[in-house]
Amino acid sequence: MTAARVGVFGLLGSGNLGNDGSLEAVLGHLRAEHPEAVVDALCGGPEVVTARYGIPATRLHWYRGEYRTASRAGAIAAKGLGKLVDAVRTAAWVRRHDVVIVPGMGVLEATLPLRPWGFPYALFLLCASGRLLRTRVALVGVGADRISDRPTRALVRRSARLAAYRSYRDTLSRDAMRAMGVDTARDEVYPDLAFALPAPPASAPSDSPGPVCVGVMDFHGGNDDRARAEEIHRRYLDGVTRFVRALVADGRPVRLLTGDACDAPVVAAILDAVDSPLVTAAEAASLADLMKETAAADSVVATRYHNLVCALKAGTPTLALSYAAKSDALMARMGLDAFCHPAREVDADRLLEQFRALEKRAAELRRTLTERNQATARQLDDQFTALTAALFPATDHTPTQAHTHRETR
Repeated sequence: MTAARVGVFGLLGSGNLGNDGSLEAVLGHLRAEHPEAVVDALCGGPEVVTARYGIPATRLHWYRGEYRTASRAGAIAAKGLGKLVDAVRTAAWVRRHDVVIVPGMGVLEATLPLRPWGFPYALFLLCASGRLLRTRVALVGVGADRISDRPTRALVRRSARLAAYRSYRDTLSRDAMRAMGVDTARDEVYPDLAFALPAPPASAPSDSPGPVCVGVMDFHGGNDDRARAEEIHRRYLDGVTRFVRALVADGRPVRLLTGDACDAPVVAAILDAVDSPLVTAAEAASLADLMKETAAADSVVATRYHNLVCALKAGTPTLALSYAAKSDALMARMGLDAFCHPAREVDADRLLEQFRALEKRAAELRRTLTERNQATARQLDDQFTALTAALFPATDHTPTQAHTHRETR
């Protein structure tokens, strides 16, 4: 039998640890269940993906300044030419594959600032090429949300319709795609792919208060908040800084976490403002590193979606600084929906109250997370079994663990 040629696609290797964690989960499945498959990537950071995961990789965009604002005539012309070149490059890459997988990520949402002719256009080129060239494109465990910007919504909707397989990381995502006119009758909901990554051992309980991980973000609101982006950022940074200062006043060690390279200035601003040896910054290069950090903490307060995933997977009581409905949905799935605080309106005093309530219920919440993580593992077994059936129908595949659980619609 000829080995399957599998491509993986997305903003991978570009500094976002959540995106790379989703890729790592899918690669782990392919290597375990389809070791004969030949895998390569079309992605944002090909050098990083090749070095870290050992697969050949091609740059997603021909024009290297794709995500920089073009103001000069030359840059505008180069960016326009890049759109045409990318259409040819994407089709040529897709043609070489039997299957292309988009592993997780919020590829069908605009909860953070997003231009339609950036990644939404790239995703549309992928899905359209797959349909034209009869290469199956799978959107696996992806995030979606309702999009108000018409060009972005049109590209996202069309991409989803052209895909051969779709599954979502929460019911919210499936409902959003249905509301945007996509037939989701055959689409399933499973937990985020990053929950398939191995969890570190839990830290031993201590009688004295231990460290608190605070996950920060270069947060300026979403796609619809551009007019007040700086105001949102200032309020977010001020609220988180005041919260960290309150923890330090209580003698608590604070470990600052990020999830993307762009978050570094926020960490620097907090370290400068608080100026205490109790506040340190983690240098995590992967979700595995983030999970180790959160597993060693008494509790976690975090903004980025995959910071939350890491903390919840590690079984650590967690409070979400929620910037989108996906964070609320994740916390509800894991039984911690009472512990969400709006990232757009951080109130340090209220946040401190919620944090203290979280810590009072720590033992109970750890038990809840243990139970929810066991259920999540079973559901992700189902996801990978369904993926094999949809994308590798000729494979004589007998999964080592078969489960029939499905999330109710």
